Amino acid sequence: MKIQAYVADNEQVSLKEVQLKEIDADEIVVKIVGTGLCHTDLNVLHSITPTPMPIVLGHEGAGVVEKVGSGVTEFEVGDHVVVSFNYCGKCVNCLHGVPSACENFFQDNFGLSLETSNSKIVDGEQKIANLFGQSSLATYCVANVRNTVKIEDKEIDLSLLGPLACGIQTGAGTILNKLKPNIHESVVIFGCGSVGLSAVMGAKLANCKTIIAVDVNDERLDLALELGATHVVNGRSEDAVKAIQDITNGGAHYAIESSGVSAVVLQAIRAVRALGTIAVVGASGMLEFHIHDELIPMNKTLVGVVEGQSIPKLFIPELIKYYKEGNFPFDKLIKTYEMDNLDQAIHDMESGKTIKPVILFS
Repeated sequence: MKIQAYVADNEQVSLKEVQLKEIDADEIVVKIVGTGLCHTDLNVLHSITPTPMPIVLGHEGAGVVEKVGSGVTEFEVGDHVVVSFNYCGKCVNCLHGVPSACENFFQDNFGLSLETSNSKIVDGEQKIANLFGQSSLATYCVANVRNTVKIEDKEIDLSLLGPLACGIQTGAGTILNKLKPNIHESVVIFGCGSVGLSAVMGAKLANCKTIIAVDVNDERLDLALELGATHVVNGRSEDAVKAIQDITNGGAHYAIESSGVSAVVLQAIRAVRALGTIAVVGASGMLEFHIHDELIPMNKTLVGVVEGQSIPKLFIPELIKYYKEGNFPFDKLIKTYEMDNLDQAIHDMESGKTIKPVILFS
């Protein structure tokens, strides 16, 4: 079938007509309603994260099942779904219920080569790679039963749900699935993008006593307060580490760093108390800093967290339940753009004007 898709190649992206080949027995064709735009898409576009090229972007899609493979029993045509990250389902970590730590995570989500890719996208004779086993920045995508999540409530606005597949579940999941803070404990979140603000909402759901948001954008800090932060710190006008230590009487119990910038990661390490934990969830490039005097003598723990250590089929419906109850208003992060307006969405995200752009396809 012919589809329209955003194809990236040589740091250029364009909306092209391409074709989907016949699907395998365990695959699904999804008619996309809306897809969130994430910094991971831009990292792929600009070759910061290496992938085969050309590649169709998109990994935060939501839509309606159009077709199912011959072996699919979990889904049927007409189901509302979100498509999330891919995983093999067979390695030790997947079998232990941690698909975000899949031993094949990189090759299944970013690909090693066009020759080994299982992508069903072609442009004439040219095979095109897929992203996260889906490539949902398109009118239709092919996903596997493993990375597809059924949404039982068909009354909820499906166009909002795509970002739950990656950025939002990463922030909220890092709090709720990995760090699991107690009520009396304090959390500081560095960066108030979609991941950081989702962590703020997650910390509020966890009833943390102190929730500190750090950013350099006052409008985002105001939104952090609206979403549940008890304190905010502008890192441009204040000494963030000192401010956090003053608020928490010595340092936070937990820190989440969502920018992936080395200097900010070091601030996060310095902002937690002895026995504190720092979760790094940003993936913008290589981290470089000296940590011996900051980390080891104080028994601090530095961990990397991928996709909020979530099981999407369980966690995404849970986040939707919180949203419907009024306790997880992630829609406040979202601004929608029409299908042919991707360039503006990218510009608005990079400039900080929009926290989470969603591209509408129908």
